[in-house]
Amino acid sequence: MNFQSRDDAAQINDDVIIVGGGLAGLFCALRLAPRPVTILAAAPIGQGASSAWAQGGIAAAISPGDSIESHLADTLAAGAGTVDEKIARLMVADAADRIHDLLEYGVPFDRDLAGELVMSREAAHSERRVVHVKGDMAGAAIMAALVAAVHETPSIRLIEGYVGESITAEDGHATGIVARPRGGGAPVLFPARAIVLATGGIGHLYAVTTNPPESEGAGVGIAARVGAVIADPEFVQFHPTAIAVGRDPAPLATEALRGEGATLINAAGERFMLAIDPLAELAPRDIVARAIHNELAAGRGAFLDCREAIGAEFPEKFPTVYQYCRDAGIDPVTEPIPIAPAEHFHMGGVLTDASGRSTLDGLWACGETTSTGAHGANRLASNSLLEAVVFSARAADDIKEHIPDGAVMQPVPTGEAAAGGEPDPAAVTRLRETMTRDVGVVRDRAGLIRALEIIAELERDCLSTRFRNMLTTARLITAAALARTESRGGHERSDFPGSAEIWHRRTFITLEEADAIAAEALSPTVESVFG
Repeated sequence: MNFQSRDDAAQINDDVIIVGGGLAGLFCALRLAPRPVTILAAAPIGQGASSAWAQGGIAAAISPGDSIESHLADTLAAGAGTVDEKIARLMVADAADRIHDLLEYGVPFDRDLAGELVMSREAAHSERRVVHVKGDMAGAAIMAALVAAVHETPSIRLIEGYVGESITAEDGHATGIVARPRGGGAPVLFPARAIVLATGGIGHLYAVTTNPPESEGAGVGIAARVGAVIADPEFVQFHPTAIAVGRDPAPLATEALRGEGATLINAAGERFMLAIDPLAELAPRDIVARAIHNELAAGRGAFLDCREAIGAEFPEKFPTVYQYCRDAGIDPVTEPIPIAPAEHFHMGGVLTDASGRSTLDGLWACGETTSTGAHGANRLASNSLLEAVVFSARAADDIKEHIPDGAVMQPVPTGEAAAGGEPDPAAVTRLRETMTRDVGVVRDRAGLIRALEIIAELERDCLSTRFRNMLTTARLITAAALARTESRGGHERSDFPGSAEIWHRRTFITLEEADAIAAEALSPTVESVFG
């Protein structure tokens, strides 16, 4: 085991385990200090996290003329009727304090000549309320600051290169996390009195995504398999403007480009968003993503045109996107950028309350692996990093209040064979292609049932616990999408194109219920594979 920070022997472990080394996991660990905690991370901290790739910033109503009520109203509007208003209000009310925390950790948010924070506007925001770093480098800068802080905090122990696979539980209470060395090796049980899942999103369940490879839906699958309730899994946000150059993951053209006036055009040079939504390019992401999907499906092509609005200032204002384009042989100063929708963010996840508690005692969760209800059916731009820091702090405070400091605990071998940890690449590719084709930007009953059939077939041959978690999460998304017979936010059904009042609510689902939906849809041919 690769331990860092403290000099304890490798055979002892803290009773608070955080699974995941992204923004939510690191912020939670720092908030828990000086209480000893262990972070289990699949990759070196900061390297396998979507947060580090985030080009947008953090939304916070801290500028003159803006207000918490305005930020809340924009969040509710983007969420398409299913936002938990109490949770969203807590999030936007905590925003200023969390921005202050990040400044204290040394995050260099952009400032003007007077030293005031520079606020940008992004899609579906009514005000300029998003703080950035060098235009499109907020995620990387935030993660760099937090990684440095973690390395300087002696109460935090890192175990990198371990993938969480399952949770052990007794009498409805989580008792430990089983993790395996990435790349192979025997699994190890880490006993714990408090487990925090912060494993990130689901991007690599899809063939086209902006997420790093570690975002494979593990946290949802792990929690569901031990009985935790999952919320809103059908709501998947596809970023409208991934740069379509055949890379995996797909590089992202930040929404801030459209906030600065960049337009969406087809191959004929026509601005197609003007006829679709009054906000045009600044409409909510689900609307823009579907419009681009439809242009591509019709063979008209889709491009982001930054020539007039940004032009020669592109390299300085948006250095990350500029480099992505130049690496692909595109000069965004003089030519439009080819784009396509890509899986970007999951509004669904492990159901948690305002304190990050799941429905399983002893299990907390924070970040994208959760569904707090703050985003509803469609996340408002730059609310994701905000949600991560707000609710990871709340989870840490809840653990400190209710789980008294305990003695270190000893990890033990599980006795399971070392083989079977890594998924079969061909099976993963088939799953990702299936999810993109059948559970993607636009869905219908036939495609969703076809996806459930393929997921069932893959599960029959599955020997990897890690891949089983991916399949579990995929089945939850697909079953919930099949059950929701309407279109709302990030869930678009071509066979049910309108929203329905009966579905004006969130989804709460267990794995057992998802299995029942799948079994009914597939009966009688493959019902026996579920259980």
